[in-house]
Amino acid sequence: MTVIAQDQVERIGQHAQRQRVAVAMRDGVELAADVYWPTGERLDALGPHPVLLERSPYDVRAMRGSDGLHASGEPVSPESGAAYFVERGYVVVRQDCRGQGASGGAFSKYVNEADDGYDTHEWVAGQPWCDGRIVTHGVSYSAHTQAAAASVGARHLVAMIMDSGGFSSAFDAGGRFGGAFELKQAVWSMHRAEKQLGTGTVADIGAWFAALPWRRGFSPLTRAQDYEDFLFDQWSHEDLDEYWTQPGLYARGFYGSFPAVPVLNISSWYDPYVFTAVENFRELRRRHAGTALVLGPWTHGARSVSWAGDVDFGPAATLDGNLAPDYLAFKDRWLRSVHGVGPAEPAVRYFLMGGGSGRRNDAGRLDHGGRWCTSSDWPPPGAHPVDLHLGSDQSLHAAPPPSGALSYDFDPHDPVPSRGGGITSGEPLMRGGAFDQTGATGLPLSARHDVLTFQTEPLPEPVTVAGRVAVHLRFSSSAPDTDVAVKLVDVHPPTADHPHGYAMNITDGMLRCRHRDDPAHPTPLEPGRAYDLVVPMPDTANVFGAGHRIRLDVTSSNFPRCDVNPNTGGPVMGARTFTIARNTVHTGASFLRLDVLPVDVP
Repeated sequence: MTVIAQDQVERIGQHAQRQRVAVAMRDGVELAADVYWPTGERLDALGPHPVLLERSPYDVRAMRGSDGLHASGEPVSPESGAAYFVERGYVVVRQDCRGQGASGGAFSKYVNEADDGYDTHEWVAGQPWCDGRIVTHGVSYSAHTQAAAASVGARHLVAMIMDSGGFSSAFDAGGRFGGAFELKQAVWSMHRAEKQLGTGTVADIGAWFAALPWRRGFSPLTRAQDYEDFLFDQWSHEDLDEYWTQPGLYARGFYGSFPAVPVLNISSWYDPYVFTAVENFRELRRRHAGTALVLGPWTHGARSVSWAGDVDFGPAATLDGNLAPDYLAFKDRWLRSVHGVGPAEPAVRYFLMGGGSGRRNDAGRLDHGGRWCTSSDWPPPGAHPVDLHLGSDQSLHAAPPPSGALSYDFDPHDPVPSRGGGITSGEPLMRGGAFDQTGATGLPLSARHDVLTFQTEPLPEPVTVAGRVAVHLRFSSSAPDTDVAVKLVDVHPPTADHPHGYAMNITDGMLRCRHRDDPAHPTPLEPGRAYDLVVPMPDTANVFGAGHRIRLDVTSSNFPRCDVNPNTGGPVMGARTFTIARNTVHTGASFLRLDVLPVDVP
């Protein structure tokens, strides 16, 4: 162990102290890590303890809020979060990823985390103050680092807490979304470049996005070469190739290498990583029965607030004060449970949205309401698929209607604007969460000529959706390639606060049509030929109340969440020519499939 000379032992609160150390990787690059241990002890004389490890690219000494909020509403600092677990018998290690914070080397997003994570685990396990047991935890990128190390068989793991990340397949969600590139990667890179350069990069973000396509050397990231290289390299991989199937981006290909340990998977209905959490839960539970799943109503990692976007889910919505006193206590309780020193925890906790008044609350948000439920599995036992068929009168019906067709012209120069959903790292250009589905003009998005809307009559009684959501479309296009974007909407009836009703987005999905059969081997569409497509949406749980309508929107873009398909069949990145596609949904043969719970469940 090499102690960084300028960093002496620091007292952290009453019960912990900290020292920065250098951890050598296999290529000789040293990564900075903070080690926290009890006061009154020398690190080099400390006896063996279990270790709680977190790896982050966000400077572990500057991070705020990854461990939740204090009762005052202030973010928990990295120091107090570490001290909490030191008091409970752990040595805590928090490490800056390669090229970030105080660590050496060059940062390349995602791709170094498998080897660096494995090497860090080996180093930690070899220290005299480690008893050979490592627990990993962390939010977002820190969840990705955990899955990366586990994918290459990190052998000292005894438990993992992956919150809002840990890619099952970054091609499906997080890097791309149904094959379309998630432009949050560009916004994230611009924010990081601004932090590095201290320039007004993000202030110009709207102008830069209006100037797409970008070119290397002529982009908002040109002065931040590492970030420009990352973005263009990732964006250029348009199909499911070796880039997207490497450890750290594709747990799906490496579940057999994961240690057989309990994993707590956490996500939320307006987080990009619902697909990830659900798939990781399903697959890793096969390896350890203690694996668990928590699905809240929040945006990315925002577990301490009751709202997402312009919709409030009530005081029961937060993790803090509902599932546990706070996030730190929740993690501690789960770890005690899976290691047999606390009561058993439910396999699944999920927030069932709906049941609120539908009025505007004091903060100006729609009161949608909801409550926590528990289950032995996901989807909940008892949920069964229900098909709602698309009619040429733009209806949704339980019975298949006569065959018909509805067409729209999709112009890549005028994409449908993103309005909420599972978006993170998008501000100030786009926001995640639930919103009334209106555009910048104030008109409903459903008023656009290129949005097909299908909806039920007002429901005579509540319908509880909990589980999978997918659209099965018979679809044709005049173009050799185009996209299909779908959205499930809960249409609230008119009230005094919302005289035109409120069309609340619940979940949405995307498919780049060239990837309909095999995203690794794209095939063009034959213009005019009808294809049977399946467009999955991230799982959800929502009560569509009596008097509400279930609505499905179908279009071909979701910008700036995703890049826009030029409809030419050629590469999307850097495309300078565009074609208007006439896209057709063949009704009668198309349907929305929902997992629905019986009225008396849960």
